[in-house]
Amino acid sequence: MTPTELEAHIAELPKVLLHDHLDGGLRPQTLVELAADVGHTLPAEDPEALADWFEESADSGSLVRYLETFEHTIAVMQTADALRRVAREAVLDLAADGVVYAEQRWAPEQHLRRGLTLQQTVEAVQAGIEEGTALAAEQGRDIRVGQLVTAMRHADRWQEIAELAVANREAGVVGFDIAGAEDGFPPSRHPEVWRYLAENDFPTTIHAGEAAGTDSIREAVHLGQADRLGHGARLVEDIAFDAGSGTATLGRLAHWVRDHQIPLELCPCSNLQTGLAPSIREHQITRLKELDFAVTLNTDNRLMSRTSMTHEMTRLVHEAGWTVDDLADVTITAAWSAFIHHDERRSLVDDVILPRYQQIEGARL
Repeated sequence: MTPTELEAHIAELPKVLLHDHLDGGLRPQTLVELAADVGHTLPAEDPEALADWFEESADSGSLVRYLETFEHTIAVMQTADALRRVAREAVLDLAADGVVYAEQRWAPEQHLRRGLTLQQTVEAVQAGIEEGTALAAEQGRDIRVGQLVTAMRHADRWQEIAELAVANREAGVVGFDIAGAEDGFPPSRHPEVWRYLAENDFPTTIHAGEAAGTDSIREAVHLGQADRLGHGARLVEDIAFDAGSGTATLGRLAHWVRDHQIPLELCPCSNLQTGLAPSIREHQITRLKELDFAVTLNTDNRLMSRTSMTHEMTRLVHEAGWTVDDLADVTITAAWSAFIHHDERRSLVDDVILPRYQQIEGARL
Protein backbone atom coordinates (compact mmCIF):
# COMPACT_ATOMS: atom_id res chain seq x y z
CA MET A 1 0.00 0.00 0.00
CA THR A 2 1.00 3.60 -0.49
CA PRO A 3 1.30 5.62 2.72
CA THR A 4 -2.02 7.30 1.93
CA GLU A 5 -3.79 3.98 1.33
CA LEU A 6 -2.23 2.55 4.47
CA GLU A 7 -3.43 5.44 6.61
CA ALA A 8 -6.94 5.21 5.18
CA HIS A 9 -7.06 1.49 5.98
CA ILE A 10 -5.78 1.99 9.54
CA ALA A 11 -8.23 4.84 10.13
CA GLU A 12 -11.06 2.30 10.13
CA LEU A 13 -9.56 0.17 12.91
CA PRO A 14 -10.99 0.48 16.46
CA LYS A 15 -8.58 2.17 18.84
CA VAL A 16 -8.15 2.60 22.60
CA LEU A 17 -6.32 5.68 23.89
CA LEU A 18 -5.14 5.85 27.50
CA HIS A 19 -2.61 8.70 27.42
CA ASP A 20 -3.92 11.89 25.80
CA HIS A 21 -3.74 15.35 27.37
CA LEU A 22 -6.84 17.50 27.00
CA ASP A 23 -4.77 20.70 26.94
CA GLY A 24 -2.47 19.17 24.33
CA GLY A 25 -5.17 18.36 21.79
CA LEU A 26 -6.95 21.59 20.92
CA ARG A 27 -7.95 22.30 17.33
CA PRO A 28 -5.80 25.19 16.02
CA GLN A 29 -8.92 27.04 14.85
CA THR A 30 -10.47 26.70 18.30
CA LEU A 31 -7.28 27.99 19.91
CA VAL A 32 -7.33 31.06 17.65
CA GLU A 33 -10.97 31.79 18.46
CA LEU A 34 -10.65 31.28 22.20
CA ALA A 35 -7.50 33.41 22.33
CA ALA A 36 -9.35 36.25 20.60
CA ASP A 37 -12.16 35.99 23.16
CA VAL A 38 -9.81 36.46 26.12
CA GLY A 39 -7.22 38.73 24.51
CA HIS A 40 -4.39 36.21 24.64
CA THR A 41 -1.59 36.77 22.12
CA LEU A 42 -0.61 33.67 20.16
CA PRO A 43 2.62 33.08 18.20
CA ALA A 44 0.52 33.02 15.01
CA GLU A 45 -3.05 33.96 14.18
CA ASP A 46 -3.55 31.70 11.18
CA PRO A 47 -4.59 28.18 12.31
CA GLU A 48 -2.24 26.38 9.92
CA ALA A 49 0.70 28.61 10.85
CA LEU A 50 -0.14 28.10 14.51
CA ALA A 51 -0.17 24.32 14.07
CA ASP A 52 3.26 24.61 12.44
CA TRP A 53 4.53 26.68 15.39
CA PHE A 54 3.38 24.14 17.97
CA GLU A 55 4.96 21.24 16.10
CA GLU A 56 8.24 23.07 15.52
CA SER A 57 8.45 24.33 19.12
CA ALA A 58 7.71 20.89 20.54
CA ASP A 59 10.22 19.30 18.19
CA SER A 60 13.15 20.62 20.20
CA GLY A 61 14.53 17.49 21.81
CA SER A 62 13.77 18.93 25.24
CA LEU A 63 10.87 17.97 27.48
CA VAL A 64 11.14 21.32 29.30
CA ARG A 65 10.75 23.26 26.02
CA TYR A 66 7.98 20.90 24.97
CA LEU A 67 6.04 21.66 28.15
CA GLU A 68 6.41 25.43 27.62
CA THR A 69 4.04 25.28 24.64
CA PHE A 70 1.16 24.47 27.00
CA GLU A 71 1.08 28.02 28.33
CA HIS A 72 -0.85 29.03 25.22
CA THR A 73 -3.43 26.26 25.41
CA ILE A 74 -3.96 26.57 29.15
CA ALA A 75 -4.35 30.34 28.84
CA VAL A 76 -7.51 29.95 26.75
CA MET A 77 -9.03 27.18 28.90
CA GLN A 78 -10.00 29.30 31.89
CA THR A 79 -13.80 29.42 31.61
CA ALA A 80 -16.47 26.77 31.86
CA ASP A 81 -17.54 27.39 28.26
CA ALA A 82 -14.00 27.03 26.96
CA LEU A 83 -13.37 23.83 28.92
CA ARG A 84 -16.66 22.39 27.74
CA ARG A 85 -15.92 23.24 24.11
CA VAL A 86 -12.39 21.81 24.18
CA ALA A 87 -13.61 18.59 25.81
CA ARG A 88 -16.51 18.25 23.37
CA GLU A 89 -14.27 18.73 20.34
CA ALA A 90 -11.66 16.33 21.72
CA VAL A 91 -14.27 13.58 21.95
CA LEU A 92 -15.48 14.27 18.41
CA ASP A 93 -11.95 14.28 17.02
CA LEU A 94 -11.08 11.01 18.76
CA ALA A 95 -14.28 9.35 17.60
CA ALA A 96 -13.57 10.44 14.01
CA ASP A 97 -10.16 8.78 14.38
CA GLY A 98 -11.77 5.45 15.25
CA VAL A 99 -11.20 5.66 19.02
CA VAL A 100 -13.84 3.67 20.88
CA TYR A 101 -12.51 4.24 24.41
CA ALA A 102 -10.35 7.09 25.70
CA GLU A 103 -9.14 8.67 28.91
CA GLN A 104 -8.52 12.42 28.82
CA ARG A 105 -6.00 13.64 31.38
CA TRP A 106 -5.77 17.23 32.53
CA ALA A 107 -4.89 19.29 35.61
CA PRO A 108 -7.83 21.23 37.13
CA GLU A 109 -5.46 23.39 39.20
CA GLN A 110 -4.25 25.02 35.98
CA HIS A 111 -7.68 26.36 35.05
CA LEU A 112 -8.57 28.64 37.96
CA ARG A 113 -7.27 32.01 36.69
CA ARG A 114 -10.73 33.42 35.92
CA GLY A 115 -12.47 32.40 39.10
CA LEU A 116 -13.55 28.80 38.53
CA THR A 117 -13.37 26.37 41.42
CA LEU A 118 -11.73 22.99 41.08
CA GLN A 119 -15.13 21.31 41.15
CA GLN A 120 -16.51 23.63 38.48
CA THR A 121 -13.65 22.77 36.13
CA VAL A 122 -14.34 19.05 36.49
CA GLU A 123 -18.04 19.59 35.87
CA ALA A 124 -17.36 21.72 32.77
CA VAL A 125 -15.07 19.10 31.25
CA GLN A 126 -17.57 16.35 32.01
CA ALA A 127 -20.35 18.34 30.36
CA GLY A 128 -18.20 18.67 27.24
CA ILE A 129 -17.39 14.95 27.23
CA GLU A 130 -21.05 14.06 27.47
CA GLU A 131 -21.97 16.49 24.69
CA GLY A 132 -19.22 15.12 22.47
CA THR A 133 -20.23 11.53 23.14
CA ALA A 134 -23.85 12.28 22.22
CA LEU A 135 -22.87 14.12 19.03
CA ALA A 136 -20.51 11.30 18.02
CA ALA A 137 -23.34 8.79 18.48
CA GLU A 138 -25.54 10.89 16.19
CA GLN A 139 -22.78 10.58 13.60
CA GLY A 140 -22.77 6.79 14.00
CA ARG A 141 -19.61 6.59 16.12
CA ASP A 142 -19.80 5.15 19.63
CA ILE A 143 -17.09 6.25 22.06
CA ARG A 144 -16.68 6.19 25.83
CA VAL A 145 -14.43 8.77 27.50
CA GLY A 146 -13.35 9.16 31.12
CA GLN A 147 -11.43 11.89 32.90
CA LEU A 148 -7.99 11.35 34.42
CA VAL A 149 -7.59 14.15 36.97
CA THR A 150 -3.97 15.21 37.23
CA ALA A 151 -1.88 16.98 39.86
CA MET A 152 1.13 19.03 38.75
CA ARG A 153 4.35 17.56 40.11
CA HIS A 154 6.02 20.89 40.92
CA ALA A 155 3.04 22.13 42.97
CA ASP A 156 1.96 20.97 46.40
CA ARG A 157 -1.73 20.29 45.74
CA TRP A 158 -1.43 16.55 45.22
CA GLN A 159 -3.64 15.60 48.16
CA GLU A 160 -6.28 18.18 47.28
CA ILE A 161 -6.40 17.02 43.66
CA ALA A 162 -6.48 13.37 44.68
CA GLU A 163 -9.49 14.12 46.90
CA LEU A 164 -11.13 15.97 43.99
CA ALA A 165 -10.65 12.93 41.77
CA VAL A 166 -12.08 10.51 44.32
CA ALA A 167 -15.03 12.81 45.01
CA ASN A 168 -15.95 12.68 41.31
CA ARG A 169 -15.49 8.96 40.76
CA GLU A 170 -19.20 8.56 40.06
CA ALA A 171 -19.26 11.68 37.88
CA GLY A 172 -16.87 10.82 35.07
CA VAL A 173 -13.44 10.72 36.75
CA VAL A 174 -11.82 7.31 36.30
CA GLY A 175 -8.32 7.83 37.67
CA PHE A 176 -5.53 10.03 39.07
CA ASP A 177 -2.20 11.08 37.60
CA ILE A 178 0.76 13.34 38.29
CA ALA A 179 2.37 15.19 35.38
CA GLY A 180 4.77 18.00 34.57
CA ALA A 181 8.50 18.13 35.22
CA GLU A 182 9.36 14.54 36.14
CA ASP A 183 13.02 14.93 37.02
CA GLY A 184 13.33 16.26 40.58
CA PHE A 185 9.67 15.80 41.54
CA PRO A 186 9.32 12.08 42.35
CA PRO A 187 6.28 10.30 43.85
CA SER A 188 8.04 10.37 47.24
CA ARG A 189 7.43 14.13 47.35
CA HIS A 190 4.00 13.36 48.86
CA PRO A 191 3.85 9.69 49.96
CA GLU A 192 0.61 10.21 51.87
CA VAL A 193 -1.25 10.73 48.59
CA TRP A 194 -0.59 7.20 47.42
CA ARG A 195 -1.81 5.77 50.71
CA TYR A 196 -4.99 7.82 50.39
CA LEU A 197 -5.64 6.62 46.84
CA ALA A 198 -4.98 2.99 47.75
CA GLU A 199 -7.26 3.20 50.77
CA ASN A 200 -10.00 4.52 48.48
CA ASP A 201 -9.44 1.82 45.85
CA PHE A 202 -8.81 4.49 43.23
CA PRO A 203 -6.94 3.78 39.95
CA THR A 204 -3.63 5.54 39.43
CA THR A 205 -1.29 6.15 36.53
CA ILE A 206 1.98 8.02 37.05
CA HIS A 207 4.16 9.76 34.47
CA ALA A 208 7.49 7.96 34.84
CA GLY A 209 10.35 6.85 32.64
CA GLU A 210 10.15 9.79 30.25
CA ALA A 211 12.42 12.59 31.49
CA ALA A 212 13.77 10.52 34.41
CA GLY A 213 15.01 6.95 34.47
CA THR A 214 14.61 3.75 36.43
CA ASP A 215 14.53 5.38 39.88
CA SER A 216 11.43 7.31 38.80
CA ILE A 217 9.80 4.13 37.53
CA ARG A 218 10.71 2.23 40.69
CA GLU A 219 9.05 4.85 42.91
CA ALA A 220 5.98 4.92 40.67
CA VAL A 221 5.36 1.19 40.87
CA HIS A 222 6.41 0.56 44.47
CA LEU A 223 5.64 3.75 46.41
CA GLY A 224 2.94 5.08 44.10
CA GLN A 225 1.47 1.61 43.48
CA ALA A 226 0.79 2.75 39.91
CA ASP A 227 -1.69 0.64 37.97
CA ARG A 228 -0.09 1.98 34.77
CA LEU A 229 3.06 3.89 33.82
CA GLY A 230 2.74 7.08 31.78
CA HIS A 231 5.40 6.52 29.09
CA GLY A 232 7.80 4.16 30.89
CA ALA A 233 10.08 4.00 27.86
CA ARG A 234 13.25 4.38 29.90
CA LEU A 235 12.57 1.00 31.45
CA VAL A 236 14.92 -0.26 28.72
CA GLU A 237 17.75 1.13 30.84
CA ASP A 238 17.19 -1.89 33.09
CA ILE A 239 17.47 -4.30 30.15
CA ALA A 240 20.79 -5.42 28.66
CA PHE A 241 20.51 -6.05 24.92
CA ASP A 242 23.10 -8.23 23.17
CA ALA A 243 23.23 -7.10 19.56
CA GLY A 244 25.19 -10.16 18.49
CA SER A 245 22.84 -12.83 19.82
CA GLY A 246 19.69 -10.73 19.81
CA THR A 247 19.01 -11.66 23.43
CA ALA A 248 17.87 -9.40 26.26
CA THR A 249 18.62 -9.74 29.96
CA LEU A 250 16.13 -8.06 32.27
CA GLY A 251 17.10 -6.37 35.52
CA ARG A 252 15.02 -6.73 38.67
CA LEU A 253 12.83 -3.68 37.99
CA ALA A 254 12.17 -4.69 34.40
CA HIS A 255 11.26 -8.19 35.59
CA TRP A 256 8.89 -6.68 38.17
CA VAL A 257 7.09 -4.54 35.62
CA ARG A 258 6.79 -7.39 33.14
CA ASP A 259 5.92 -10.05 35.73
CA HIS A 260 3.09 -7.87 37.01
CA GLN A 261 2.14 -6.81 33.48
CA ILE A 262 2.03 -3.15 34.49
CA PRO A 263 0.84 -1.38 31.32
CA LEU A 264 3.20 1.07 29.63
CA GLU A 265 1.53 4.10 28.03
CA LEU A 266 4.02 4.64 25.20
CA CYS A 267 3.82 7.68 22.90
CA PRO A 268 6.24 7.32 19.94
CA CYS A 269 5.80 10.65 18.10
CA SER A 270 5.93 12.68 21.29
CA ASN A 271 9.01 10.80 22.44
CA LEU A 272 10.81 11.66 19.21
CA GLN A 273 10.20 15.33 19.87
CA THR A 274 11.54 15.23 23.42
CA GLY A 275 14.61 13.21 22.45
CA LEU A 276 13.58 10.01 24.20
CA ALA A 277 13.91 7.98 20.99
CA PRO A 278 15.98 8.61 17.83
CA SER A 279 13.39 7.32 15.36
CA ILE A 280 10.12 5.42 15.11
CA ARG A 281 12.02 2.36 13.90
CA GLU A 282 14.27 2.46 16.96
CA HIS A 283 11.60 3.50 19.46
CA GLN A 284 11.50 1.41 22.63
CA ILE A 285 7.90 0.37 22.01
CA THR A 286 8.81 -2.37 19.53
CA ARG A 287 11.50 -4.01 21.67
CA LEU A 288 9.32 -3.84 24.77
CA LYS A 289 6.43 -5.38 22.89
CA GLU A 290 8.66 -8.14 21.54
CA LEU A 291 9.72 -8.88 25.14
CA ASP A 292 6.07 -9.30 26.14
CA PHE A 293 5.66 -6.19 28.25
CA ALA A 294 2.11 -4.83 28.48
CA VAL A 295 2.53 -2.21 25.76
CA THR A 296 -0.12 0.33 24.80
CA LEU A 297 0.07 2.94 22.02
CA ASN A 298 -0.89 6.58 22.65
CA THR A 299 -0.78 10.11 21.24
CA ASP A 300 0.23 12.15 24.32
CA ASN A 301 -0.46 15.59 22.80
CA ARG A 302 -2.17 15.64 19.43
CA LEU A 303 -1.62 19.35 18.79
CA MET A 304 2.05 19.51 19.76
CA SER A 305 2.94 16.30 17.93
CA ARG A 306 0.49 16.89 15.06
CA THR A 307 -0.60 13.34 15.49
CA SER A 308 -3.53 10.98 15.91
CA MET A 309 -3.90 7.31 16.72
CA THR A 310 -4.14 6.61 13.01
CA HIS A 311 -0.92 8.53 12.44
CA GLU A 312 0.91 6.72 15.26
CA MET A 313 -0.21 3.33 13.94
CA THR A 314 0.65 4.21 10.36
CA ARG A 315 4.18 5.24 11.24
CA LEU A 316 4.78 2.04 13.22
CA VAL A 317 3.60 -0.07 10.30
CA HIS A 318 5.51 1.93 7.70
CA GLU A 319 8.73 2.53 9.66
CA ALA A 320 8.94 -0.26 12.26
CA GLY A 321 7.38 -3.15 10.34
CA TRP A 322 4.30 -3.59 12.52
CA THR A 323 1.44 -5.77 11.28
CA VAL A 324 -2.30 -5.69 11.83
CA ASP A 325 -1.76 -8.31 14.53
CA ASP A 326 0.60 -5.94 16.34
CA LEU A 327 -1.98 -3.16 16.17
CA ALA A 328 -4.69 -5.48 17.47
CA ASP A 329 -2.40 -6.60 20.29
CA VAL A 330 -1.68 -3.12 21.66
CA THR A 331 -5.35 -2.15 21.25
CA ILE A 332 -6.57 -5.14 23.22
CA THR A 333 -3.88 -4.61 25.87
CA ALA A 334 -5.04 -1.01 26.24
CA ALA A 335 -8.67 -2.10 26.56
CA TRP A 336 -7.78 -4.57 29.31
CA SER A 337 -5.79 -1.77 31.02
CA ALA A 338 -8.60 0.80 30.98
CA PHE A 339 -9.74 2.28 34.29
CA ILE A 340 -13.18 0.68 34.09
CA HIS A 341 -14.53 -2.49 35.68
CA HIS A 342 -13.53 -5.96 34.50
CA ASP A 343 -16.87 -6.78 32.93
CA GLU A 344 -16.81 -3.47 31.05
CA ARG A 345 -13.31 -4.23 29.75
CA ARG A 346 -14.44 -7.65 28.58
CA SER A 347 -17.39 -6.14 26.76
CA LEU A 348 -15.11 -3.55 25.14
CA VAL A 349 -12.81 -6.29 23.87
CA ASP A 350 -15.35 -8.97 22.96
CA ASP A 351 -18.18 -6.82 21.64
CA VAL A 352 -16.40 -3.83 20.11
CA ILE A 353 -12.74 -4.45 19.26
CA LEU A 354 -12.46 -8.11 18.31
CA PRO A 355 -15.44 -8.19 15.90
CA ARG A 356 -14.04 -5.29 13.91
CA TYR A 357 -10.53 -6.74 13.76
CA GLN A 358 -11.91 -10.13 12.78
CA GLN A 359 -13.56 -8.50 9.78
CA ILE A 360 -10.09 -7.89 8.39
CA GLU A 361 -8.58 -11.20 9.52
CA GLY A 362 -5.87 -12.15 7.08
CA ALA A 363 -5.60 -8.62 5.76
CA ARG A 364 -2.08 -7.36 5.19
CA LEU A 365 -0.93 -3.86 5.92
